[in-house]
Amino acid sequence: MKRFIGFVKKEFLHIFRDYRTLFILFGIPAAQILIFGYAVSMDIRNAGIAILDLSHDEITQKLTDKLISSDFFRETENLLNYNDIDKVFKKGETKAVIIFEEGFGKRLTSEGRASLSIIADGSEPNAATLVTNYTMAIVNNFTAEMAGPGAAPSITILPEVKMFYNPELKSHFMFVPGVITLILILICALMTSVTITREKEFGTMEVLLVSPLRPIQIILGKVMPYFILSIVNVILILILSWLVFGLPVKGSIVLLLAESMLYIMMSLTLGILISTVSSNMQQAIFISLIGLMLPTILLSGFIFPIENMPVIYDYVSAVLPPRYFITIIKNIMIKGTGLAFVWKETLILTVMTLVFIGLSVRKFKIRLE
Repeated sequence: MKRFIGFVKKEFLHIFRDYRTLFILFGIPAAQILIFGYAVSMDIRNAGIAILDLSHDEITQKLTDKLISSDFFRETENLLNYNDIDKVFKKGETKAVIIFEEGFGKRLTSEGRASLSIIADGSEPNAATLVTNYTMAIVNNFTAEMAGPGAAPSITILPEVKMFYNPELKSHFMFVPGVITLILILICALMTSVTITREKEFGTMEVLLVSPLRPIQIILGKVMPYFILSIVNVILILILSWLVFGLPVKGSIVLLLAESMLYIMMSLTLGILISTVSSNMQQAIFISLIGLMLPTILLSGFIFPIENMPVIYDYVSAVLPPRYFITIIKNIMIKGTGLAFVWKETLILTVMTLVFIGLSVRKFKIRLE
């Protein structure tokens, strides 16, 4: 029995001395609890709505104030006409547009009923449904307050709901762009993350060290084959999305391919950076898969809206490249927007790519020294 107890003590010491094992045992569960507890939320909080008030009376102002004063919504813009609806949705900050018909207040007080239109951004089906339901609940509460406590509602506001971009609220509109984003970064980063470490493990690093190639040429040479193959992969995914799910590209295909190339290059250089800081292939694969998959699914806006998360998660999400590519691909594929609406995200991905290339070259030089 003493031998067994001694053996168990030795195993405990091994575990306590290995910080990576301790991280897997305690760090990952704690991180998952915190991420899932706060990020995985189907509640609406601080969602952007725009108001198109064609009546401009006291009742529409009170109802607007009631919507905005709740913790669920914030006003993004005050629209002047119907032509502004498409523009405000393409900017990406507005989840729904509330339209008050002409003579809303007068009709409500004289006839006891009036119409209100709720137009939601259907490119995010879950968020569109939640925003619509929350808005209708607030409107119903408003009519109950106007009727008085305990009295039967004598007035009725008839909400008319429409979904922009995705009238049938098909889930493909949310999952296809998100899955493309997830697949590209995982495959590209994983493929290249094992390149440098594989050279070291197979003992072929010496061949590279004595070659006349400069570090930047070695890195670009490692990236180029995967870059070309990944472009073919993107084209194949887009064709399958169109043929199988009926999801066409409403915007410019050339722009979409150019943005995809930028995202692929960024993912490949990120993989190269991971390979330069990893000591073996196992470590490189672990960082690529665990370090990228969970944050991409939970914190990129793929499934759960970022604006519903605590502020700290917004900061964490800001350094994740998938967050920006999801915005780009949704805007081009579903909303049909051009570069004018996605230039900020494109610029951020470009800067990230250059930073990853610079860090990879620097790390590679350090290893050479």
